[in-house]
Amino acid sequence: MKILRTPDDRFRNLPGYEFAPHYFDLKTAELRSGVQDEGLRLHYVDEGPSAGTPILMLHGEPSWSFLYRKMIPVFVKAGFRAVAPDLVGFGKSDKPSEPDDYSYAKHVAWITQWLEAINLRHATLVCQDWGSLIGLRVAMENQDRFDRIVVANGFLPTARQSVPFAFHAWRAFAAYSPLFPIG
Repeated sequence: MKILRTPDDRFRNLPGYEFAPHYFDLKTAELRSGVQDEGLRLHYVDEGPSAGTPILMLHGEPSWSFLYRKMIPVFVKAGFRAVAPDLVGFGKSDKPSEPDDYSYAKHVAWITQWLEAINLRHATLVCQDWGSLIGLRVAMENQDRFDRIVVANGFLPTARQSVPFAFHAWRAFAAYSPLFPIG
């Protein structure tokens, strides 16, 4: 797996984003049998008291933990521990270079591995967009770690309901549009 890493200087002087970086080295070899992947790094923000009740914020696409820059100080001021990872491929986290290196299952495994390593307990999950698709599955498979869930702009598909037209339109736009104005 070829891994791309955005240079740290690309993140200097971002307004409202003066958080100390934290990194976790994912053990990706466990996720792909027979392939030794080394050095895949997940970035996360971890602010507030370590003994505070954690609030885990999972972003969607095409965002990263910068999305939560205004919420993190509010949670910290209220005495919570504010934790916000950058999903692999986003923000300060490493970016595997090949599309085949990404899958829903891998994102779930990467976040689960990190969640277990930092040992979050009694967390409130705040998730949106793809963060909800990943986070809701992680929460379901790790129910002992979560006390509350807040979902914004997201859902957990069960294959028992139809997907709204807006989702199909967004998927087609993201896949085929030559312009992608994320601003």
